[in-house]
Amino acid sequence: MGHSRVMDRSGGHPDVVVIGAGIVGAACAHELAANGLDVLVIERAGGGGGVTAAGMGHLVVMDDTPAEFALSAWSRTLWHELAPRLDARHAFVRCGTLWVAADDEEYALAQARQQSLQRHGVACSMLDARELREAEPGLREGLVGGMIVDDDAVVYAPAVSAWLLEQPVSGHITCRTQTQATRIDREGVHLASGEVIAAGAVLVASGLQALDLIPGLPLQAKKGHLLITDRYPGTIRHQILELGYIKSAHNASGTSVAFNVQPRPTGQLLIGSSRQFDSTDPAVEPAILARMLQRAADYLPQLPSLNAIRAWTGFRPATSDGMPLIGPATPFIDDESHPSTWLATGHEGLGVTTALGTAKLIAAQLLGHAASIDATPYLPVRFAAQGALHV
Repeated sequence: MGHSRVMDRSGGHPDVVVIGAGIVGAACAHELAANGLDVLVIERAGGGGGVTAAGMGHLVVMDDTPAEFALSAWSRTLWHELAPRLDARHAFVRCGTLWVAADDEEYALAQARQQSLQRHGVACSMLDARELREAEPGLREGLVGGMIVDDDAVVYAPAVSAWLLEQPVSGHITCRTQTQATRIDREGVHLASGEVIAAGAVLVASGLQALDLIPGLPLQAKKGHLLITDRYPGTIRHQILELGYIKSAHNASGTSVAFNVQPRPTGQLLIGSSRQFDSTDPAVEPAILARMLQRAADYLPQLPSLNAIRAWTGFRPATSDGMPLIGPATPFIDDESHPSTWLATGHEGLGVTTALGTAKLIAAQLLGHAASIDATPYLPVRFAAQGALHV
């Protein structure tokens, strides 16, 4: 890629400072250290917090664009390779994703997706109305059918984030939590304490907080609500989404809700989802929550009888073109910044799914190795090419 940097190990400076210990930052730190580098992770709160803690942990193949498919499918494969090393704390379950069609139009959309995914080697199959009822008896009558993607899974990402940072590797990982990075410049990473950390390279993997360090990034917050119920084992078996979720997920403005429910290994149900562009307030909004739950009850009629324990919100870091920023931050930094500044952010709702692939892309670029997929669609420099640095 022409972006590799020679690491300077002199003076005890880390080869790479990774800012952010969510699932993307942790995966990147682990991958870089596995390649023999000395990595320092800086996290303003605790590890695995932020949007990682707020999300559903759905490992899902998405195919709205070839680039989205390439990264999500590869990353899901990497998760399956990692899964045998995980334990009960990480709550990895290959439950599959059931995409539900409410009408003939959505069923036709599901068929087109299924054929496309099968052509790319993804195991998936169509279900008619009867088969759908057999797969998930709790769904309402009258649904047309659906598509099941067998190898999609769920995972508890905060626990995996911490685990990745603890694994023995050929290099070294040091973590500093409750530590705020305030500025990046040629000297290195400036902390709120006044300390400056010199480094061979700096990787910003802190979600929307990346804007605090690099203000020109084309990132926008998409607020989402989630709710979790008490334990009702066996209520559902798969991660279930309505096919309208895809339209909702890619709305460019306004507020939308879509049915999305996940079975947790505890027997709890995790219910989503909502998307808002017009709010940076982390408070739970009762009107949005009510819309979201009504949408879910339209598909799962028994839902209103279940006991809810907690609701919360999170902010997805979304780019203007829907693809993450993975690579050199060159278009967004000036001569005063660190010359080897990198980005791994902007994954929106696919950060957990694509964390492992993102980490391998970052390591390949930083070390000058080949990667299994082409990094071009995710490089930050694409925004310079579009003349769209400030969106």
